[in-house]
Amino acid sequence: MKLDDVHKVFNQGRPNAHAAIRGVSLTIEPNQVTCLKGASGSGKSTLLSMIGCLSRPTSGRIHLGDRMLSSLPERFLTDIRRHTFGFIFQQFNLISGLSVLENIMLPAYPLAPEYKTLKQTAHGLLGRFDLEHKAQNPVQWLSGGEAQRVAICRALINDPQILIADEPTANLDTRLSHAFMGQIRQLREIGKTILITSHDPVVFESPVVDRVIELCDGQVVGG
Repeated sequence: MKLDDVHKVFNQGRPNAHAAIRGVSLTIEPNQVTCLKGASGSGKSTLLSMIGCLSRPTSGRIHLGDRMLSSLPERFLTDIRRHTFGFIFQQFNLISGLSVLENIMLPAYPLAPEYKTLKQTAHGLLGRFDLEHKAQNPVQWLSGGEAQRVAICRALINDPQILIADEPTANLDTRLSHAFMGQIRQLREIGKTILITSHDPVVFESPVVDRVIELCDGQVVGG
């Protein structure tokens, strides 16, 4: 994935216009773990949302292979999000009242897979992350570490090429943060491209991370 002179301006043309990303150009290498590091307000989450096709740049180009994502109509971006990216959010965003298994399967429904196959895939992910015994539990019964692993399973249900994690350890203690990075190591070993935003040293100092890109005031200042 390649970004070429990407800018993101909120409230453009208004007195309160804010340039969140300013002229970022970089390449995200495949099959590696890349960490976007920076203080709160540095622009890393905004940049991540554009990379993951959740928002568009104000100007500049974002390429995935031979496709220029920044110029595609929304219906195509939706399709790319579903097939190419898996997302792990800071708050996990699991749906209370649904079981662990149902939460994991949910992102796959728009792709209309055969239900039996989908259920087998979900159980396979639960087994990989030692959660098979929790399959039928409501997600509100889970511990923080268990909820994190369920969020990873959910992100992997469509077998994405790229896994995106926005501040994934922000609500975890140090022990669980190290455990999360162990899970990231496993995903890198099976060939996933992983992009993480974090200001947590447990993340950006981890030997699992191949590259750290530092942002400050919407610009790349290191990495």
